[in-house]
Amino acid sequence: MSNSSDSHTVEAPAPPADLKALGDRLVGTWKISGEAEGETTYEWMEGGFFLIQRGWTRREGAEQKYIQIIGCDRTPGAEPADAITGRLYTNHGDTLAYVCELADDTMTIWMGEKGSPPSTPAPSAPTAPRSRAAGSGPAAATRRR
Repeated sequence: MSNSSDSHTVEAPAPPADLKALGDRLVGTWKISGEAEGETTYEWMEGGFFLIQRGWTRREGAEQKYIQIIGCDRTPGAEPADAITGRLYTNHGDTLAYVCELADDTMTIWMGEKGSPPSTPAPSAPTAPRSRAAGSGPAAATRRR
């Protein structure tokens, strides 16, 4: 048995700064337009270590709903990974893995590994980071008020 006076205070790690910066820009509801239409919402999971994205899109007549968890991978007791990753699950049973990077006003999204060719930047609202997503056509996201 340990004596309670021997206990050590362990500080909880803080969420990574780049993830916080990304989340602070994305939290809210966004309208998707362009080659796809739809709506997506970002919110913080309690604790601030993960963003939860929920939404729907319609492209070429096909509609899908999805949920994505975005954060920095970290095993218990370890430091968070440098990369911001996302796992997206659709109502069609698909699972997609992403790696994200935020640099100034541009968010680059790679499907799979970082460094795979991203597509052309999509136009977006002035307050939103521009998004470049590998494997998808141009789309814009504007915050709904």
